Amino acid sequence: MKRHLEDDHLSEIKIAPEWRVGVIAARFNGAIVEALLSGAQECLNEHGVVDKNISVYRVPGCFELALMAQLIAQKKHHHALICIGAIIRGDTPHFDYVAAETARGIAEVARRTSVPLLFGVLTTNTLAQAWERAGKREQNNGWNAARAALEMLTEITRLEQT
Repeated sequence: MKRHLEDDHLSEIKIAPEWRVGVIAARFNGAIVEALLSGAQECLNEHGVVDKNISVYRVPGCFELALMAQLIAQKKHHHALICIGAIIRGDTPHFDYVAAETARGIAEVARRTSVPLLFGVLTTNTLAQAWERAGKREQNNGWNAARAALEMLTEITRLEQT
């Protein structure tokens, strides 16, 4: 099994009861995104984030994730945001533009707001590849993005205490 984060980091995650996490999910490629969203919610719950502290926001597609993330981050209601979507290559260059601008926009918002924004967006060549990355637990990119959000919050808390 391929691991994206080392297992020893999981034991270091210390959930603060007040942590609020927002998940922004694209509606385009809906079935895949729903599997990613389920993975993210499962990971957050399993690590101690209660449902009342998880907010889910919907946007039409991946291109809109960055704007919604910026608007949510500016309100300062969430400690971390997870952006979830699926961009699957087609026959035109549209994939390249949407994938690049989605990544650039999310990164820009994270740097501008200092809110951890996690990139749970699939960029695959085929639908089959997307489903492979929307499986159970560590095989699910939503799960991995949620775990990374918790790890970032743990590290930020540790940094603030020094």
